[in-house]
Amino acid sequence: MAVTWRSALAWRLRRHQLDPPGRGAVVDVVRQLGAVPAWPDSTAELAVAARRGGRVGDATRALEAREVVKAFTFRGGTHLMTPQDAGAYLAVRASGRMWELPSWRSFYQLEASDWPAFRAFVRDAVAERPLTVAELAAKLRRSRRYRRVGEAIAEGNETVLKPLTWQGDVGLGSGPQGRLTLLRLEDVPGWAGLPELEEAGHAVVTAYLRTHGPSTAERVHEWVGKGLGGRRRDVTRWLYALDDQLARISIEGEVVLVLADDVDDLRAARPSSAVVLLPARDPWVMAPGTSDVRVVPPARRQDVSQSANLVVHGGVVAGTWKVQGERLTADWFRECMPPEPAALERAVEALGAALGRPLRLSPAR
Repeated sequence: MAVTWRSALAWRLRRHQLDPPGRGAVVDVVRQLGAVPAWPDSTAELAVAARRGGRVGDATRALEAREVVKAFTFRGGTHLMTPQDAGAYLAVRASGRMWELPSWRSFYQLEASDWPAFRAFVRDAVAERPLTVAELAAKLRRSRRYRRVGEAIAEGNETVLKPLTWQGDVGLGSGPQGRLTLLRLEDVPGWAGLPELEEAGHAVVTAYLRTHGPSTAERVHEWVGKGLGGRRRDVTRWLYALDDQLARISIEGEVVLVLADDVDDLRAARPSSAVVLLPARDPWVMAPGTSDVRVVPPARRQDVSQSANLVVHGGVVAGTWKVQGERLTADWFRECMPPEPAALERAVEALGAALGRPLRLSPAR
């Protein structure tokens, strides 16, 4: 039977553990998704909970237990990843070497040749215990060599911390009152460091197609290139190197890529009518991008891009939702057919369970 986009989205819903939802641990969800947006923290909590029937707070506990790690990754934002997989994403992110730009060197007074010593200074600073950003800034300001960096951080410019995560030196945690802390990634069980760039690129591209496929090559470029800052020629080379592991199939006239091992499973998929309530910036839309008309109606791209919570029906973003007190209101996109009321009620019940309080559905608009 020919693959349709409705059945392909159903296959992707299963890979995302959304239909049916999984029952594994937080780390299982994070491993399957590759990287889970974690700003604000509620985004990661709701994204993970939707995929395992869990509660808000589970992702934070997994981070505190060092079962997952947090780092600056896609588009400069923070993401949750497994210690085993994070190195590949960070290696690709680091390959852009943004800290060598003239503007960076001038502002932070750090030349490219200064970074090995600077990185070692920060690793030593957090060796005994995780430090808050303010505590690290204080240590840097007491150093004659890194005083300028410390002053910039103390003034609120924390951009210089990003390459420290990209290069695998520190991860991010939460301290008192939810303040951001920095910890040594090498102290996290399972952390294996950054692989060579070619190995990392192959792993990231394969992981994307395994969970977020089927996809065009251009969307892989969007995810790995624009998202992680990988150079286009590198992504092209990785796709070429993986060619014998890929299959090209036609879905409603569009030729897309899928891992060859997944073709039979994809062809067996049937359309889904599942309704799921997802947070803004969920991987469901961030991985393919809001420009993917199969997932986001073109006229609604701005709504979705402006951090609205998402009602997903059969894999398509069909509306937005918000909670006020114990009431949930769903706003439907006019061009999308509302789901069966019972399906929506189940989704509201699942969200209420994640939030730890019952929710009542207001009349749909």
